[in-house]
Amino acid sequence: MPEPVDAVEMRTALAGLRRTSGLPVAFGGLLSDARHARIAELDGARTGALRGLVISAGSGLGGKAIALARPCAVTDYPTSRHISHEYDTAVAAEGLRSVVAVPVVVRRTVRGVLYGAVRTPVSLGDRTFDAAVAAARDVEQALAVRDEVRELLALTREQAAAGPSAAPGAAPGAWEDVREAHRELRALAPRVADPALRDALLAVCGRLASASGARATPAAVMEVRLAPREVDVVACVAAGATNAAAARQLGLRPETVKGYLRSAMRKLGAHTRLEAVVAARRAGLLP
Repeated sequence: MPEPVDAVEMRTALAGLRRTSGLPVAFGGLLSDARHARIAELDGARTGALRGLVISAGSGLGGKAIALARPCAVTDYPTSRHISHEYDTAVAAEGLRSVVAVPVVVRRTVRGVLYGAVRTPVSLGDRTFDAAVAAARDVEQALAVRDEVRELLALTREQAAAGPSAAPGAAPGAWEDVREAHRELRALAPRVADPALRDALLAVCGRLASASGARATPAAVMEVRLAPREVDVVACVAAGATNAAAARQLGLRPETVKGYLRSAMRKLGAHTRLEAVVAARRAGLLP
């Protein structure tokens, strides 16, 4: 079943859908298996008739959107001949007429469905469709980021647990993989909405950094205090990224990256980018 944090992301998307489209009702949920989605979140509903409704692929408007993996809409739900009507009782209890359903698709797999609805039979225009699709994309991006974080965590936890034995003496290519994983995890951290997952991610980053063969002394750790974004920028620089490339990876402006890098270099006592990377590794901030 979906984790509780998914509810937060879904609620945020539904609130955004109502705000940008002007639709009075929005609701949705994620798939619990390959063919069934459970309506878990409601925004603007007057009753609880839709909550907990299990939508099967191919059934009703949302099921059609799931099966086709594309947005679907009806002008008047109760009388539409283009959908099946297994869920008419719940839809009628909420008084919904015009409805749009948009699937949440991640890596070509449908992961959920979002709905927007009106209590009168009207034709839904392009603005409404665009808002519904944008809301679904927000959920898709959040799920994609979490998937990537989990994959990287799974790959790096074992390497981090191995400690120094995974560093010098191991294959150089393997240790470079550790450093690249560290950089990617640092870049993803600010985009993770789930505090527990973000903390786990950063904890693994810390273990990867401390696994470096160039062990930091307690004095070095106390003397160097970089802000999280300064560490992110130096990690990108360590991977050979230019300021422009680091900006793209971190979702920052190039000028902002320059500022973080200047600040990090000053704290590290470095005069060049290479010196900053070396100093950060000696301080145990990078693997």
